[in-house]
Amino acid sequence: MEAIVKAKKIGGSISVIIPKEIVDKERISPEDTLKINVERTADLNWLWGRFKTKKSADQIMREIDEGEFDG
Repeated sequence: MEAIVKAKKIGGSISVIIPKEIVDKERISPEDTLKINVERTADLNWLWGRFKTKKSADQIMREIDEGEFDG
C-alpha cells in the first residue's frame, strides 16, 4: 500500500505516522519490522502567490477540472 505522509522531528529522530487504514489492512503491530521506500513528493508551496492572474484560484481549478484551462 502507499500513502503520502509528512515527516516529523521527534527528539533526535525523524518519524512518520502510518495511517490507520494501512495499519489495519496490513495488520501492523508495534515492534513489527517494516521495509519502507522513501520518495520525496514535490513541494510547490513556494509557488503560492508568485504568479499574478485576473482569474480566481477557484475559477482556474474549475477550468483545470473541466479540461479547459488555457494558462
